[in-house]
Amino acid sequence: MKNVKIPNLLNTRLGFFGLLAILLWTKNIAAYFTEFSLGVESAIQYFILLINPIATTLFLLSIALYIRRTKASYFAMLLIYFLTTVLLFANIAYYREFTDFLTINTILGAGQVAGGLAGSTLELLNFSDIFYFIDFIILGVALGMKKIKLDQRPIRARTALAVTALAVMVFSGNLFLAETDRSGLLTRTFSRDYLVKYLGINAFTAYDAVQTYQTTQVRAQASANDIDEVEDYVNEHYAEPNDELFGIAEDKNVIYIHLESVQQFLIDYELEDENGEQHEVMPFINSLYHDNSTFSFDNFFHQVAAGKTSDAETLMDNSLFGLNQGSFFTQFGGKNTFESAPNILNQTKDYTSAVFHGNAGNFWNRNEVYKHFGYDYFFDSNYYDVTDENSFQYGLHDKPFFEQSVPYLEHLQQPFYSKFIAVSNHYPYAEFTNDEAGFPLADTPDETINGYFATANYLDTAVEEFFDYLKESGLYENSAIVLYGDHYGISDGRNENLAELLGKDSEDWDEYDNAQMQRVPYMIHIPGQDNGEINHTYGGEVDAMPTLLHLLGVDTKNYIQMGQDLLSDEHQEIAAMRDGSFVSPDYTNYSGTLYDNETEEPIESPSEEEQETVDQLQNTVNEQLETSDKVTQRDLLRFHNESGLEPIDPNDYDYTNIDERLRNIEEELGDDSTSIYSENNNESTADEYESKSYQEYHPEVQEELEEENNNNGSQDRE
Repeated sequence: MKNVKIPNLLNTRLGFFGLLAILLWTKNIAAYFTEFSLGVESAIQYFILLINPIATTLFLLSIALYIRRTKASYFAMLLIYFLTTVLLFANIAYYREFTDFLTINTILGAGQVAGGLAGSTLELLNFSDIFYFIDFIILGVALGMKKIKLDQRPIRARTALAVTALAVMVFSGNLFLAETDRSGLLTRTFSRDYLVKYLGINAFTAYDAVQTYQTTQVRAQASANDIDEVEDYVNEHYAEPNDELFGIAEDKNVIYIHLESVQQFLIDYELEDENGEQHEVMPFINSLYHDNSTFSFDNFFHQVAAGKTSDAETLMDNSLFGLNQGSFFTQFGGKNTFESAPNILNQTKDYTSAVFHGNAGNFWNRNEVYKHFGYDYFFDSNYYDVTDENSFQYGLHDKPFFEQSVPYLEHLQQPFYSKFIAVSNHYPYAEFTNDEAGFPLADTPDETINGYFATANYLDTAVEEFFDYLKESGLYENSAIVLYGDHYGISDGRNENLAELLGKDSEDWDEYDNAQMQRVPYMIHIPGQDNGEINHTYGGEVDAMPTLLHLLGVDTKNYIQMGQDLLSDEHQEIAAMRDGSFVSPDYTNYSGTLYDNETEEPIESPSEEEQETVDQLQNTVNEQLETSDKVTQRDLLRFHNESGLEPIDPNDYDYTNIDERLRNIEEELGDDSTSIYSENNNESTADEYESKSYQEYHPEVQEELEEENNNNGSQDRE
């Protein structure tokens, strides 16, 4: 044995096998310590972290050892090695943006969003990522130049079996240590961080695949009896509407404005520039927030997971949660039965409904999902003049988006339920960060944070322009306008760099602060009302639909909804996060740590009374999430007969040639047409839309430019 040299060892199949195993282990460990934040707290956890890639690496690579043919065996080893590397790196890229790991549902739904995410994916890549792939070049050269030779001798079956058995033994030991340190790891609800920390990426993916398969089987086995338990839950948690507010917006148009990635901390926020001057980020939206015609909520939380924007739409339109893994839109949205707001309003109040979105219709599978929701019309990028100058990878910029939407909006029959999905304030927040944009950049080590305020300011000015049009066209007074933030814009992993801008030391930033950062704006602006206020009740996106429907005079009692009216005296103040965390007026439970909201400090040893209260809150959250999952994953609304709604046939919906069909409807209705175009004597209101420059919103900048131009003019004359 002492005459065996390392290069000679690599010329054996087991030697080559060992090399690949070591390289894979090295890549995993590098990712654990440089890419992921796994919360390793003890020596035993460090040890588990070091050994957890070994078992699955040995097990997967050992498959190739059973192949006797030389080239096939080596090819299988390299293929397995490549695929596991790609899986690891895909998780790295995904984690950089979502602070989460890839699930089977996410992977299966990737095709629905791959085109739109391509540009954003490039933003997530670092030069150092070459570390994960450079070995393929080295191995290819070494094999091609025969520096590493193929071993023609097959591995004995018992040797291959021994390697597999070793892998199983290592995994058993790994699992034993994991269960010792974290009891019930595979049976209780823990975050995906825990599973990766204790078992590794490969084992987590396999575990998730099993869970996904089981979920699919549950859906297939659902029966009409399953809806009974859901109905009992809904009846028990129904919140009676506020008598004084019920129906105050009856028969008004609904205009949803989707504030992409806007968080609550932006409300009333002023950014200080390098000269010490303060710049209000969203002056117009701030004015709406404080208007006495607006019902505003300052403890309103997003409740999305990996589905992000699409999850928010699921919540806002259905009062149902998205999936804990992947996007509900891509996995179930194009299959399920729904009791969505546009469908309810259409069948009970004769509303027309439409979505406006300057991106591809198949992004997040919207062109199929909206049919199942009951949206009459969907204006996607095919209806807009989209160019390289006025768009980016997520679609049309907000100003041209609203302006180009007007010629379609004016032909909708009133009352209508409409949704405008603005996208410019989207990661990586780099579109409006140059000198021409006019708004200063923040000064932090994180370029994503630095640009966030400028793109939010651009969104604000776009919304103001749209409001100006609504007022000039005559739509404003007869509409309830809802503005909402769909999810966080700055992820937890970046918040420490944001801390100083929020007046907090980054070293003091903890999970309590991360939890509070999940607040997003929610405002219902009803022109003509004077009883609006800033409401401090705790709630989330799941509560938005029953709140709005009650204001529109539609009682939600007979519909399957997981949320409650935020304006009801019976509203239960708690916001459930999709992972089981929650925020309430007194307690915050986030990422496994319980906090006292008054002190903002962790509760290390809760009293018996505190523990009882927290347990009750946690049970409430778990029951809400579990009930929602039953409805969505089993498609139980197909069995619900108490709503009085006629079933939707998605084949009845066609999103082509909408503009022509809208005009035909106006002609057929004649004097009975209720579109704003018809009410304006069949003359377009689009001319009322004026797109303003940044300087028009900020007169001080205009004055500086005029002064500069005057000076330049004087110099030219001289």
